[in-house]
Amino acid sequence: MAFVEELNEFVYTTRIGRLVDWARKNSLWPMPFGTACCAIEFMATAASKYDLARFGAEVLRFSPRQSDLLIVAGRVSIKMMPVLIRIYEQMPEPKWVISMGACASSGGVFDTYTLVQGIDQFIPVDVYVPGCPPRPENLIDGIIRVQRRIETGESPASALGPLRAEQRCTENRRSPWAPLDPRVPHALPPATPGL
Repeated sequence: MAFVEELNEFVYTTRIGRLVDWARKNSLWPMPFGTACCAIEFMATAASKYDLARFGAEVLRFSPRQSDLLIVAGRVSIKMMPVLIRIYEQMPEPKWVISMGACASSGGVFDTYTLVQGIDQFIPVDVYVPGCPPRPENLIDGIIRVQRRIETGESPASALGPLRAEQRCTENRRSPWAPLDPRVPHALPPATPGL
């Protein structure tokens, strides 16, 4: 019995899946896709003041085949969306996605026909980081949330069954030339006759 008690002090037993999740959690390799002011905040997160390396995510990879965390920071135009989808599809499984900022999450203040009103219409998103632009602390919190999901063994949003790229582009894009819905009040009142 004494041998078993001494052995318990030095040996830690676990499942191999938990060990793999622990390794994934502490060695995220982010792929930045920064297009606007959110990308500047992302750069500040990797700088010495906030030091993203403390969380095991300092190895920024600009090759999607070597990364497992896609951080979309900033506004994404409709013309850029096929490139983002291709980058996402080239990433190995399991892969996680952070939508950083109001523009990537919902289009932000740019409600125009040229910009995507939320990347979640085209690729699955695991964590949303709010703000315009979000502070580096918010992005670090988003990365910690991804790490918690990995640690608990949650599947990434990509495991829910991705659509083909052609389906995403045709089914989820709102046409700017669609007729106005008569049930929705418009900004301009109807013209009054005789004035």
